Amino acid sequence: KKTKKKMNFFGFDSNKTKVYLKMAIERLKLLQAKKTNLTKGRRREIAKLLEQGKEESARVMVEHVIREDFVVEAYEILEVQAQLLLARMGVIEDDKICPNDILEAVCSMIWVESRCSEVSELAEVKKQLTKKYGKEFVEKAEEFVNPKIKHKLSLRAPDEFLVTSYLNEIAQVFGVDWHSEIDTMPP
Repeated sequence: KKTKKKMNFFGFDSNKTKVYLKMAIERLKLLQAKKTNLTKGRRREIAKLLEQGKEESARVMVEHVIREDFVVEAYEILEVQAQLLLARMGVIEDDKICPNDILEAVCSMIWVESRCSEVSELAEVKKQLTKKYGKEFVEKAEEFVNPKIKHKLSLRAPDEFLVTSYLNEIAQVFGVDWHSEIDTMPP
């Protein structure tokens, strides 16, 4: 029994795309768990630093924790979007243009490829989506990326409000007698 390989004229291979989406989902799950466990340990270290009066060191370390938390949140969204693309692969195969109901997911998968080097499968997903929708589509993909993913994967340092909020929470959770007033609310 031969299986019909689903390819279009430009070389898009839906079976290959499905495989890489499934592998990306598994890697995203693994990375979420790994990063969550690492930040738990770092939070303990930050509490010790606060207890020892080393606030500046704690502030630097908490920025890393915040970044990792953001990455985990972005990976959660990407996982859901990858599952959506898997579920809608039939529509992707049949339509020449990207349907509006999956536009954000497709564009997000394309955009994050260069920002999520830990998820190597995204390179093949982007390659297949480029074959499907063309280079011009890929160049404009950033316009339709999920805004939460864009924010969570931005390279900006976390604002002072968030850093102080994290430090206060960590001190409270680990029973450290440390508290800092939060000057202003974020915009």
